[in-house]
Amino acid sequence: MPGFLHKNINRFCVILFLFLMMPLAGFAATLAQYRENLQSAKDYTIELLYPDDEEMAEAERLNFERENVAEIRQMVPKNEKVEWRGTTIETDNGWLHEKLDVFEKVSEDAPKRELILNEIYERLDSIKIKFEDLEKHAAETRSKDEDKRKLAEILRREEFQKPTVKTESLFKQILREIWQWVRALFPKPNLPDTPTGGFQGLSFVLQMILYAVVLGGIGFLIYRFAPFLANRFRRGEKKEKQDRVILGERLSGEETAQSLFSQAEQLAREGNLRGAIRKGYIALLCELSDRKIIGLAQHKTNRDYLRDVRRKNELYENMNRLTVNFERHWYGFETANETDWEDFRQNYKKAVNSK
Repeated sequence: MPGFLHKNINRFCVILFLFLMMPLAGFAATLAQYRENLQSAKDYTIELLYPDDEEMAEAERLNFERENVAEIRQMVPKNEKVEWRGTTIETDNGWLHEKLDVFEKVSEDAPKRELILNEIYERLDSIKIKFEDLEKHAAETRSKDEDKRKLAEILRREEFQKPTVKTESLFKQILREIWQWVRALFPKPNLPDTPTGGFQGLSFVLQMILYAVVLGGIGFLIYRFAPFLANRFRRGEKKEKQDRVILGERLSGEETAQSLFSQAEQLAREGNLRGAIRKGYIALLCELSDRKIIGLAQHKTNRDYLRDVRRKNELYENMNRLTVNFERHWYGFETANETDWEDFRQNYKKAVNSK
């Protein structure tokens, strides 16, 4: 009960602070305030994921859940104005309120509730990370129009991002230019409306034969060299590695699973075991993606990736242990020790070698 009383006191302080700030509600929030509200919403989501309800009665637990949901709605409203460097942007967080509506309607023992909370936390964390990246570059000189465009891109929901427009390949451009050159070299002949002499008819026939020979030669060259050129272009395109986003963390195209796990080992040596477990979990997802076992997506949570491997029994069993370890220490803020990290390392090696 002391733990429950302590949480209620903290919640009362937050509500009192919001009440005192009501006269300023007409003004736009700063970027820093908006980022802090995102962090608070993340904290309330963690409390819903891992509630300390052992000493709570059923009515207290239900009231605790309703209050946390209300706090998340209060911290991140559907629409809010954010002011940054002289620019005001209208945010759209309708997705969050829709997820909370679904969460409240789902039965208490349904596994879907945990999935919804995980997705909410990951998306809030992703938005917060992007804000931090934006603030790191705030010292650069940019126009207000550029600032507004950049901030609008960050606040835009991920599922509404426009797909990448496929540009015409170099091989297709060459074919199109060759065809235009042929058409310019051999314009459409003007056939005479009236019968002409024998020499003019013979000249027309020779011209058609010449066209056929030239076009045949071009066709033969394309037949011989097109497969070779196409393979070279395809290999060149495959070599270009694009950036990836895993659990809200952007990775450069040059990052590999081995380099990421080496970074995790370095964090562990420095004493940051919680950060080492997160980096190691991202290294595992990168490894599984490189092996074409899972597909990466910005909106996916760790539970989504775990479901992707449920048909591979051995891998699923090892990855499930890593996922539980990751959730306890990253989302649950449970203090990690050397034993937790060593257990993670052993399960990581088993998962990488699983079939």
